[in-house]
Amino acid sequence: MAVTMAEIQHLRKMTGAGMMDCKNALNEANGNFDKAVEIIRKKGQAVAAKREDREASEGCVLAKAQGNYAAVVALQCETDFVAKNEEFIALTQLILDAAIDHKPETLEDLLNIQLPNGTVSQLIMDKIGATGEKMELGYFEHISAPSVVSYIHMGNKLATLVGFNKEEVAEDIAKDVAMQVAAMNPISVTPDTIPAEVKEKELEIAREKAREAGKPENLLDRIAEGALQKFYKESTLLQQEYVKDNKLTIDQYLKQNNKDLTVTVFKRVSLNA
Repeated sequence: MAVTMAEIQHLRKMTGAGMMDCKNALNEANGNFDKAVEIIRKKGQAVAAKREDREASEGCVLAKAQGNYAAVVALQCETDFVAKNEEFIALTQLILDAAIDHKPETLEDLLNIQLPNGTVSQLIMDKIGATGEKMELGYFEHISAPSVVSYIHMGNKLATLVGFNKEEVAEDIAKDVAMQVAAMNPISVTPDTIPAEVKEKELEIAREKAREAGKPENLLDRIAEGALQKFYKESTLLQQEYVKDNKLTIDQYLKQNNKDLTVTVFKRVSLNA
């Protein structure tokens, strides 16, 4: 049976597949939409299996804050050409919106969310069939706090989330801190939240450097402790120098605006570093 342009466009809207793929699938399915969708998804599975060993190092990172919840997702692909495609960005936004609406706990939970045209996982598989590239949902992070903010760096390769202990944090202050996280890549909010094994590794590195420099053994621990304090200033958000005014730490910047304001949590997702 002959398929109409309206039917082809409807299937394309459902799956994101190309016009010819939709036409061929509808012809093979004798106009049955459910069977046509299944044909397209099987094509996506075949492409995914064939390109399993490829590296999906490009992609799109988007973030969003709503109420006291914020999420960031990264949909990854093989080439920058696909990553910049409007339909690929739209799919990433659709996945992010699903995360905001359903608040899943894990990446696996997000992939299994049922949307009108299939699960998140199925929609990604449809896009694999449409583009012929390996794709995967590489990252999903979320936070909850009295006040949250999201920041997407230009180019959609880097995004951050920050949570504060107070409600109604001024938008410019919140955004400044989110941009600080993007620019300076801290590993924790405070030294207290750095894993003990990370601290011990930094101490050992500092001792070894001091030993190689010929420092006396009885001074190595003191030198290492000084190096650890420097590490804290470089790597913990509240102790970092504020990028817009290096006379202030982030903690001081927050306190000069509200003496009780602090950061409780942050997330940073980047496809570059």
